[in-house]
Amino acid sequence: MELLDDTAIAAALADLDGWERDGDALVRALRFPSFLDAIAFIVRVADVAEAADHHPELTNVYWNVSVRLTTHDAGGITARDVDLARAIDGVVDPAPGGGHPAEG
Repeated sequence: MELLDDTAIAAALADLDGWERDGDALVRALRFPSFLDAIAFIVRVADVAEAADHHPELTNVYWNVSVRLTTHDAGGITARDVDLARAIDGVVDPAPGGGHPAEG
């Protein structure tokens, strides 16, 4: 996989909900109504990540989940990261309170 240049990363971020660039990774922080909702989201992410054979770094603290995507083999952000970010956006629960950008 080839690394995306800054222009391609900026264009991808413009189309992604709540994602930001953090150095050589795409990151998104979400807050859920409860710990169980956060864990359910992580399970949904695991399903899409396994199907893509591309695995994010996931951090869970109470009802907060942080997702970090980078292609370690390439040393930064590739199309695989952008594609997985889109897939993850697709599994955020659309119900009210089902996952929204973390505050602070």
